[in-house]
Amino acid sequence: MNKLYKTLIYDNEVSLSVLETTDLVNDAIKTHGLDENSAKTLGGLLTCCAYMSGCLKSERGAVSLTVKGDGAAGTASVSGDINLHIRGYIDGTCGGRLKGGSLTVIKDDGFFRPFVGACELLGDDVSENLMQYFDKSEQIPTAVAIGVNIKDGKCTAAGGVVMQLLPGTKEENMDKAEQRMQAFVNAADVVEKYGADGILKEFFQGVVKEEQTYLLFPEYKCNCSRKKIEGVILPLGKAELLKICKEEGCVKVHCHYCNTDYSFTQKDVEELIK
Repeated sequence: MNKLYKTLIYDNEVSLSVLETTDLVNDAIKTHGLDENSAKTLGGLLTCCAYMSGCLKSERGAVSLTVKGDGAAGTASVSGDINLHIRGYIDGTCGGRLKGGSLTVIKDDGFFRPFVGACELLGDDVSENLMQYFDKSEQIPTAVAIGVNIKDGKCTAAGGVVMQLLPGTKEENMDKAEQRMQAFVNAADVVEKYGADGILKEFFQGVVKEEQTYLLFPEYKCNCSRKKIEGVILPLGKAELLKICKEEGCVKVHCHYCNTDYSFTQKDVEELIK
């Protein structure tokens, strides 16, 4: 079961999130038939997205992370919402690794205009790139330790720990957070050994207050549906849709996030227009 624990520690001056996303990554592997490198990269991004989705406040909240590599290095994209429905895809041209380029984050909390932030990729480590993003785009001191273990085509462990310093954090609590994060250098191994529940007990016993701790359950779930796709193709108009049906046999729409094809025959189009 996927889990996201959120709480405050060290005099309520440090935000702590502990994630276990093994099932989430395995669902992505099953959906897209990912190889090991692609599973590690996309799994790391999905875990980051689960964390950021857990920070949304509005019922209409949504967040997306898009990686665009340099030249032909390829792209990857993940998105999530307030319900922690997480989905994503990665193309096959980058060998499953992050090679140069940029990370763009769009956060829409349902208020005014969405926040858009971006940063250059420092390398192929998802944790390092997310820390770079928070530092450059949101100016929030953030420590990220996220990892994914893959064995024989299956994710054996995914998840990690994220700590953010709140405004006015005392230096002694900064030091505590920094020292504690050292235990999660190999985040996936720690998740595999302890799980999210065990991490709280083993590394934060006496620090975490149960009454201040929230447990959320991310899942791999795409929000697309035939009804939504109908709304996407309708603006093309009757003439264009029937032209496509005549030339292609039907109107086809592919959802990259859940790898689903939607087909609309001429009869479907005529009923839809009615």
